Amino acid sequence: MRSDREDIVVRSTWIALPLLAVAGICMAQAQQPKVGVLNIQSAIASTQDGKKAGADLQAKYAPKRKEVEDEQNGINSLKDQLQKGQNTMSETAKAELVRDIDDKTKRLNRKMEDAEADLQQDQQKALQAIGQKMMVVIDKFAKEHGYTLIIDVSSPQTPVLYAAASIDITKDIVQLYDNHNETGAPASPAAPSSSSAAPKPAPHTPASAAKPNH
Repeated sequence: MRSDREDIVVRSTWIALPLLAVAGICMAQAQQPKVGVLNIQSAIASTQDGKKAGADLQAKYAPKRKEVEDEQNGINSLKDQLQKGQNTMSETAKAELVRDIDDKTKRLNRKMEDAEADLQQDQQKALQAIGQKMMVVIDKFAKEHGYTLIIDVSSPQTPVLYAAASIDITKDIVQLYDNHNETGAPASPAAPSSSSAAPKPAPHTPASAAKPNH
């Protein structure tokens, strides 16, 4: 027979084991890293600076876009003229009109390529300028809310197949960025909001300037 002392030890062990298991679970949960996802392209485009950059690019390239449209309309008019004159125009006149269409088309294509390159360069400049300030805001937000990892899901190369909306901090970063740039000093950000689960955000063009039609 076990003594009273042995019975007390056994009972104490059975009581202690569940408590240790609960404590282990709590410690494991406490040590789990806090992860957030961010669509940084969408965040940049949604800030006041991003919206202004997009509007500025729209205004800057509106004349070039109009010029391209006018030249394209002129080429289309020549093509209609060629089609309608197939049975009435001389072979020399048709050949001259074909060369004219070809020359104008080549010049227009070069003009559109140059405009596209200029637009992309301006977009990159805007992205870099806003992105540098955005990184300061992200760093502050992560430290204040205890995040150990923030993943950018705006790139199609990001290996994220699903992300719940509860860990998406894009809106919070936009709000904190705008507060920082309005007041000159970052305000205390609100805790990330929870909503229904959302799939990986689609890539978003930061500066929403319309590109010349090819």
